[in-house]
Amino acid sequence: MTAAPADTPAELQIDRPSVADGAALWRIARDSKVLDLNSSYSYLLWCRDFAATSAVARDGRGEPVGFVTGYVRPDRPRTLLVWQVAVDEEYRGRGLAAALLDGLVARASAEQRITAVETTITPGNTASERLFGAFAERHEAGLEREVLFDTGLFPDGPHEPEVLYRIGPLSL
Repeated sequence: MTAAPADTPAELQIDRPSVADGAALWRIARDSKVLDLNSSYSYLLWCRDFAATSAVARDGRGEPVGFVTGYVRPDRPRTLLVWQVAVDEEYRGRGLAAALLDGLVARASAEQRITAVETTITPGNTASERLFGAFAERHEAGLEREVLFDTGLFPDGPHEPEVLYRIGPLSL
């Protein structure tokens, strides 16, 4: 039996991002001080081109306070790769990241028949390790880990390896 998805905090709404949300997503990522910050342009493109595989949480005023971005892997069309998850500092600790992830995966599964989730996590990012471990448990899915990109592959100097988390098959 599949456990209930994480609940969205009452005052928040989760939906698809729009291009107008790109600047806020960039700010939330920047302010996280954990994520690799992409250009502001890339967040605008993400909100335009990958809105179907991304989600944004909005406060009572409709302002973005958290997001998850992802895409369907071209060579594995039933696998959603989660690119980034971030929550504004004021809203952390309320289960919002889990609600965003559950909501996105449920929507993507219904629309695109997603059966697996992948993400990469830098070793030591305990919050992300817990988020995706708990996701696998809630959905009674297997969780495999392997190094995807070793330190020597990064051209811009020393970099932590990126560990691939593969979760599935999903029971939604």
